[in-house]
Amino acid sequence: MLLLLPPSEGKTPAPDGSSPLDLAALSHPELTKQRRAILAELAAVSTRPDATAVLGVSDGLAAEVARNTGLALAPAAPAAQVYTGVLYAAAGLASLGPAAAARAQASVRIFSGLWGTVAPGDRIPAYRLSMGVTLPDVGPLARAWKPALASALDERSAGDVVVDCRSATYVAAWRPPRGADWVEVRVLREVDGKRSVVSHNAKHTRGVLAGRLLRATTEPTTGEDVLKSAQDLVGTVVLTEVSTGRDQTLVEASLLDARGRGPRTLELVLA
Repeated sequence: MLLLLPPSEGKTPAPDGSSPLDLAALSHPELTKQRRAILAELAAVSTRPDATAVLGVSDGLAAEVARNTGLALAPAAPAAQVYTGVLYAAAGLASLGPAAAARAQASVRIFSGLWGTVAPGDRIPAYRLSMGVTLPDVGPLARAWKPALASALDERSAGDVVVDCRSATYVAAWRPPRGADWVEVRVLREVDGKRSVVSHNAKHTRGVLAGRLLRATTEPTTGEDVLKSAQDLVGTVVLTEVSTGRDQTLVEASLLDARGRGPRTLELVLA
């Protein structure tokens, strides 16, 4: 299994005194040259007066943008601890047992505008950079990462199931090649018999599924295996909405056929 996750927008800095980033120690060392180039360009851009505008963030995040200027020496921690937010909390990626953590390190790849992709145990500093950004001397990041990510992941994904929990911004940087059983995860909500796509609750639900797949007794190797794990969750309360106090229960999981060269779709329906 290859389980693809987006990064979280919010990131928790490593504790002061932690060892700094070691680019050569990250998974997929073939990405090191590209990582180094983007890291340098990000540091330069982050010193500009218009840095927040270039990076597409609000002025309220100026302190996080300023932190980009010293990432090479900043404290680093496992990506599973740096990336926080709804999906990661639901998956429990930072609190997996030994067997599940080993599976995660081998099978989970977290996509990033700065690193390309990292594994949960890779030590990184907190940073601010989305894959949707265009850096002046690099260009659109998704396009810049495409060749390197193809080199790193095409062979790894061949003949395996690729469970894709990313947004379109990150899919643009790498699409599984032919020969991979590519399954995208889509979350719907059913109200009065009508179904619609959800966003915030979708992140949580994808996280629940990711945690289930990592803790499964047997690692999934096909889309049908992934469907079976999802169907095992049917009838369980996936989340409780903070605003309303209403439980959201998974009521259906189905695997839809691919259209053309695209992925098959695992639909998870909440009600």
